[in-house]
Amino acid sequence: MTAKLRAFALILLASTFATAHASVTLELRSVGDRGFELAQDDATTSVQLVAPGVLHVHYMPMGNRTPPSLVIDPQRTPATTFKPGVSRHGDAVTLRSARMVARWDPKTATLTVSDAQGHVLLRQTDLMALSQERIVLEHAPGDALYGIGGFEANTPVTGLLRSGKQIARAGKQGHAGAPFVWSTAGWGVLVDCDGAQFDLANATVAVSGFQRPDADYYILAGRPGQLFGELADLSGHAPLFPKWAMGFTNSQWGSDEKELLDIVKTYRARHIPIDNFTLDFDWKAWGQGDYGEFRWNPEKFPDGPGGKLAKMLAAEGVHLTGIMKPRLLLDTAEGRYATAHDLWIPGQQPYQDYFSHKLAKELDFDKPETRRWFGRLAIKYAFDEGIAGWWNDEADVYGKAEKLTSNTQFLNMQRALYDAQRAASNQRVWSINRDFWLGAQRYAYGLWSGDIDTGFASMAAQRTRMLSAIDVGAMQWGMDGGGFNGHPSDENYARWIEFGAFTPIFRVHGTFGEKRQPWVYGPVAEAAATAAIRLRYALLPYVYAYQHRDSAKGVGLVRPLTFDWPDDPNVRDDVDAWLFGDWLLVSPVVEQGQTSKRIYLPAGTWTEWFTGKVYAGGRTIEVPVDSKTWRDIPLFIRDGAIIPLQAVMDYVGQHPVTTVTVQVFPSDHATRFDYYDDDGETYDYEQGRHYLQSLAVKKQRNSIVFTLGAPSDSYRPALRWYLLAIHGGAARAVRVDGEPLAAAASVDALKHGDARGWVDGHDPYGPVTWVTLPSNAAAEVDIETRLP
Repeated sequence: MTAKLRAFALILLASTFATAHASVTLELRSVGDRGFELAQDDATTSVQLVAPGVLHVHYMPMGNRTPPSLVIDPQRTPATTFKPGVSRHGDAVTLRSARMVARWDPKTATLTVSDAQGHVLLRQTDLMALSQERIVLEHAPGDALYGIGGFEANTPVTGLLRSGKQIARAGKQGHAGAPFVWSTAGWGVLVDCDGAQFDLANATVAVSGFQRPDADYYILAGRPGQLFGELADLSGHAPLFPKWAMGFTNSQWGSDEKELLDIVKTYRARHIPIDNFTLDFDWKAWGQGDYGEFRWNPEKFPDGPGGKLAKMLAAEGVHLTGIMKPRLLLDTAEGRYATAHDLWIPGQQPYQDYFSHKLAKELDFDKPETRRWFGRLAIKYAFDEGIAGWWNDEADVYGKAEKLTSNTQFLNMQRALYDAQRAASNQRVWSINRDFWLGAQRYAYGLWSGDIDTGFASMAAQRTRMLSAIDVGAMQWGMDGGGFNGHPSDENYARWIEFGAFTPIFRVHGTFGEKRQPWVYGPVAEAAATAAIRLRYALLPYVYAYQHRDSAKGVGLVRPLTFDWPDDPNVRDDVDAWLFGDWLLVSPVVEQGQTSKRIYLPAGTWTEWFTGKVYAGGRTIEVPVDSKTWRDIPLFIRDGAIIPLQAVMDYVGQHPVTTVTVQVFPSDHATRFDYYDDDGETYDYEQGRHYLQSLAVKKQRNSIVFTLGAPSDSYRPALRWYLLAIHGGAARAVRVDGEPLAAAASVDALKHGDARGWVDGHDPYGPVTWVTLPSNAAAEVDIETRLP
């Protein structure tokens, strides 16, 4: 739709409402340096442009101002340096920034929000609806809508687009929710509430049922990545996970200390990388009393208490993480304490715990005193004795399903653990949880998709579950690789590992007695799975940089194609492929026995990772699939890519990373990658102790210019050299900062030398120029290429 047609459609919609409410008087009460206030009977509506892309609207009847919900970051500090342009003509007011324009027209009682170029995004003509606890906003017909909610495990998935009646609520079993709807047309709406109904029809967003007398909402403007940056600023930025969490996790139900040590030993002997082993019920003295729901089971894990087992595994580079449950047994010291201090969910009846067959109840984590008590016990009995991360299971059963308000038990359960660990240690928090509600990301919060079935159909559905979760801000997502219920075939397991290698949280898990180690599934599957895991570990510098971007900017490692091609109708509901960072597009094989696969590549030039074959984008291609060895992953490099790689190790930090290889695919427009590092373990980065360095490149007719920025000096990693592999033409000469660079005898000489140099050659991608640069200083590399 053209901008003129879009504006005309909105004008027609607006006229319908203007007549209906012509008798309503909304008086301009005041104009300030960021916005204005309207008086309406005994209510006030505040309209403030609080950030370049954020308009805050708050309707307050009789001065009623409800405290912010969990969706809004309680530590949020409004930008003090931002000052919008504010102009007034009579009672008409215009607020302006570099990203959006908000206009109040008193003649039609209309609030119009446009982008900086004047294209109308949203129009609110029915401000009287706010007094009826309804928010009504009109948008252009044809706007693609996303967000609000995802899908529960083992329920049908219906794509990414949202329409009709949608309930924003934290559900259960892998569901992700947020009172947030957004459009690739350049806008989003965040409602400050614990749940609501969104009616998306007839080019209108109508929000109701938000269970508060005042209506408090934010209108966002920008491209998708900007919208999610604004969302993070409002709802809270995610703290960094530890670096080991970028690697591979093996979770298992049904194990003891001997088996655990044997499994880890086998991983190491086969050089299959792994960093984390997650223990299910087995690690706990569940049902034994004396805080058994928090402490080690000394019969199954004799070296667990006291932390000896954790130290043994740390020597192998493996972290231990463990399951936590939201319930306690009644007839225990901890259960009696909870009863005496009224820490249970109100009104809940005791029920039989399925593991111990004893009576139990759920804790009320919405109470601060419950969180403090539970957190202290978890630190004392688990964290201090070697449990380095939290797998918070369930906590989604007892919600308020009859209302639109959300069950926040799971969010506040992890909040208890996060707050307790932050108070006790500088060691980073890691968790996975079975549900997500916007705001949870503030507490080092990962989401996994619940107790899913095994098989190809279930695996294929995880693509939609992941991307729909990311569409509501759940950037740290993972799944039970291999499926929880059932036993995957060898082929299904191999393909599941390849899929998992390109998700934010890379893990496997199964039901009781199921083993998910690669060697269990035969030599063909083991080879395919091992190759995928090792590729993930080679990409760790790339992965970690996007972990940092998620924390800093609100957009994570994985995102739907709509984020970068919002105007392409072919990707509006595409779950078959996604971006992995800025520069890789992946489309895992999710069909049994598949011999070829059709993949849509958006506009641009794409290079296949494994073969070097180049494809023009903006069309659907067909690629062969290896149905015999299952070793291939459809993976494509985007034009302009800058991709850092490291030597594959058995675990994160096994050896110092002194050289990073950077694969560079120059484009005719400038592109950039920000290399990031820190100690990977602590929160010292919050005080600015990290390493950040820009890498940029641009291709011209007969030259390529690569620019290395000066690094930050607040943290110094082991990194000493960048080995650049610059594609796009054979080099005639190379200069660094204007001076000729000496040619080396071979690539091996460059790799094993200790000096700057260059050499040209060929690799699967064609002509390549290898250049070594020290990482400790800025430099500009000018490669003169031979004309074709």
